[in-house]
This record gives sequence, structure tokens and C-alpha cells, in this order.
Amino acid sequence: MKIFSGNIVDVVNGEVFPGTLEVRNGKIHDIGRDIRTYEHFITPGFIDSHVHIESAMMPPSEFARVAMAHGTVAAVCDPHEIANVLGIEGVRYMIDNASRVPLKFYFSAPSCVPATTFETSGAELTLSDLETLLAMPEIKFLGEMMNFPGVIHDDPEVLKKLEMARVHQKPIDGHSPGLGGADLEKYISQGITTDHECFTKEEALEKLSLGMKILIREGSAAENFDELIPIAHEHYPNCMFCSDDKHPDDLQKGHISNLVKRALATGMDKMKVLQMACINPITHYGLNVGCLQKGDPADFLIIDDFEQVRIQQTIIGGEIVAESGRSRWPHNPAGIVNRFAAKPKQPKDFSVPGRPGPVHVIDVIDGQLITRKSVHTLASLNGSISSDLEKDILKIAVVNRYEDQKPAIGFVKNFGLKQGAIAGSVAHDSHNIIAVGTSDGEICDAVNLIIGNKGGICAISRQKSIREILPLPIAGLMSDQDFETIARRYTRLDILAKEMGSTLHAPFMTLSFMALLVIPEIKLSDRGLFDGTRFEFMDLFAG
Repeated sequence: MKIFSGNIVDVVNGEVFPGTLEVRNGKIHDIGRDIRTYEHFITPGFIDSHVHIESAMMPPSEFARVAMAHGTVAAVCDPHEIANVLGIEGVRYMIDNASRVPLKFYFSAPSCVPATTFETSGAELTLSDLETLLAMPEIKFLGEMMNFPGVIHDDPEVLKKLEMARVHQKPIDGHSPGLGGADLEKYISQGITTDHECFTKEEALEKLSLGMKILIREGSAAENFDELIPIAHEHYPNCMFCSDDKHPDDLQKGHISNLVKRALATGMDKMKVLQMACINPITHYGLNVGCLQKGDPADFLIIDDFEQVRIQQTIIGGEIVAESGRSRWPHNPAGIVNRFAAKPKQPKDFSVPGRPGPVHVIDVIDGQLITRKSVHTLASLNGSISSDLEKDILKIAVVNRYEDQKPAIGFVKNFGLKQGAIAGSVAHDSHNIIAVGTSDGEICDAVNLIIGNKGGICAISRQKSIREILPLPIAGLMSDQDFETIARRYTRLDILAKEMGSTLHAPFMTLSFMALLVIPEIKLSDRGLFDGTRFEFMDLFAG
């Protein structure tokens, strides 16, 4: 038997009282009320209601070590990143790896692998694969239905996937950026219950009015907290917090704990905040996570400063797994799985033949996944369309990593690089190689460094003699190192990208989303420039 005493924050019943928890066999056996007073609090543990673990560039076992230190006791995970590389075996890899640590991971059956038919992925999840996954107890829901056009237009395969989830009585996650009106109503009518892609209060309120639950997201590239938190004061019963995609340097600074702290700083009632952070994901997804009630799993936090969310201890299943901001769980290297077939490229492969003239350009918006489409006239040098550093228009390339194919080339604005190139094998959702840079030679150098390591993120500058890489040998997405090493090396690359001129908050994270075709308005796949509004390929040249 173990005893934990403090001011118990009972979110379910909306009260705070001095008390003692009696824990036996990993569960709360009894809760007693005390006469004495305490300075510290006992609260339910935090839950990330939607996260792609792979974006942290570490497997679940390592993600758990840093997340537990920030008070996270459970995570609702969509493993579609690794599924796009390795298929159902990638999902099984994540489940197996996650089982080695105390943090409670709950996985989805990814619904859209590949995300679209307009790109090359390493694998496909068939209807048979989804049936297998949905029948597994470790699979709690159908992953985000990104193919909202397929739902709206009654695509037979999409409808079969949704029906499978309903038959297995598992929730269906949504992904419908900007969707509204009759199209949104039809999308929701298929049993799709959540959305984490709202960019405006108006969009979120419409979805709430139609019965959706809103996941307030604050990731490394998509930062929607400030815009959406005002709606939570009234709609907190139907809101949750999520990170979606969080890079290692940001994860090291905080997790859902940061959103709790920021929500409290707005003056929001602590019970409302904790209901969003701790309780709502449990009830929505049916998670076996404790809510600080008698008979519950003993999953909770000891917090000595509630307003600052200063966590003394994280307890999962009655065991102290993190203390004073440090994990008690040791690092154990994960196994290596991968799929990589690209061959080295030459600078001429990144040339765009043509005369001076107008071209379609991807306009990056810092802190957002959406992009804007613009047209700019670019010069031609030796018969090849060139970048315009003065206008901050750079060349961007996506290289198929599963087959040896010619790169797809486009142009992008607002990256800010003045020299060199950055590249990575993290390119949502198919995870081909993506690179942006100021010269064909340096783009080629960066791509070849990724190919040589069979995955990673890197920075190249001939001018500054920079050639650094964080290898990602697990599916080209994750490192097998400890999170301190991963965060340090990632931070170093982030600094280098900014020293090379990038003005973006998270240049590598932003780069990784430039191939995500299901987010409007314009993106680049390994097969060419893509109009995310019309959902079709478009010509690089405008007129």
C-alpha cells in the first residue's frame, strides 16, 4: 500500500479538499478527507488528445521519458507517419515499443495511408489491414479522416472505412480544415466526432454547434491556442488539448503542461482547464486512465504551485515515473526498421528549364500549416529558372525515397534562407525527401546527405562550411538516441538554419509540411505542384 496526501483536485465532482489517497495494486483503493492543510495539490494527469509521436523524432519509449517529466500520463496517438513508410508493420512497431514504458499510449488505425493518390508512399493500409487493426484492443479509434472530399463525394472505399469503425464501436477522428456549411454537415453525419484543424474561432464554433469536439492544438508548426482558447470558457465540456506535431526542442520545454499553464493565465477556471486536459479525452476515447476517483487507476500528479503548473511528481499506476522535471525511466535503444531506396542525385537534377516568366509560388505562413498561392516573375539563368533571394523566393524540391525518380521542383516564399540548404526525410505524410535552398548544388548536397544516412534532417552551407545531420534511422522519422541528445542536435540544426537566414519559428517543422497535400492552398509532392483547394496537380508556370 502507498499513501499520497495533499489538496485533492476532484475535477469530476468540482471540488478541492485536503485528503489522502490509498493506493493498492496500481489503483486508488480509498480516498480520505483530512483535517490538516497542505500547500501542494494532487490533480489528474495530463493527456495529449492527438499526437503523432514520430514528429518528436523519437519512438514512443523515448517520447514517454520526456512527456512524463511534464506531467503527461497518456497520449492518444495516430501512427500514420510510420504507416506511410512501413504499413501495418509500422503500426505494430509503435504498439510494441510503447508497451515497454509506463506512459499509457492509445493508438489509432490510420485511415488515410497513403494520404492521397497524388504522391508516392512506402506502403498502403488496405481495407483488410484496417479491419485487422480495428479488431485489436490496442487500437482505440479510426485515425483522422483527412480525405474529406472522399467523405463528401461518397467515395465507396472511404465510406467502408467509416462503417468499419462504427461496427467496431470506435470513435472516428476528423481532419477538415476550413470545411463548413452543407459539406461539413455531411462530413459529420458519417460519425466523425473531432477536429484539430480549426484556424479560427468561427470555424470551431460552427463545428461545435454541429456536435463535433474541438481539439485545441499547439504544435511546433501549427499554433492555434491563442485563437481558440476564448471559446473554451463556454465550450470546455467539448474541448481538449493536443500537440499534434511537436519537435524535440519544443517537447523538451513542455507538453500539455504548457497549455494548462497558458489557459490558467487567461483567467480560465482551473476545473474547466483540467477537465479539458485530463478528463475529456478519457470519456471521449474510453481510455483506461484515472480521474482521481475511488477504484480508478492511480494516475495523477503532485503539483506544488498550481498557477505555474510546477510538477513535483508524475505517478502512473501508483508508481512515481518522473520527479522534479526528470524521468525516472531509463533510456533503452529502440530497434531499427526502415524503407529507403533513393539513389544519390546530381545538381542538374534540380534545374528547372525555362524562360523568364511568371511561376506559381508557395507562400509560407509562419505558425500555420496552410499556405497561400502567389504568382511571381522569376529570371532565367543559362536556360534555367532561378530563385530570387531578394524577394525571398527559393527553390524547393521533393525527392521520392522509395524509388529512384527525378525530383519534383517548385518555388517557395518566406523561408528567409540567404545561403545554403536544409532538408529532411520527414515530409508529411508520405515522408519523401524534402529540401529548400539557395542553390542547386547545395540542395543536391543536402538531399544526398539524407540519402547517405537513409533518413534524417540536415543543414548545408558551402559558404560557412556547414554540413550537419541528425540521423533518423527508424523509418527515416525517428532517432534511436536518448531525447537529450536528439533535442540538443535538433536545436543545433534549428540554430544553423536561422544563422543561414531563416526567419521561421520552426524551419524544419514548416518544411516538413510543405508536402502535405491535404492542407490548402498549394503544396509540392514528389510528383509535382499541387492545388490543395481544387485537389489536383497544377502547372509550375502561370500562363
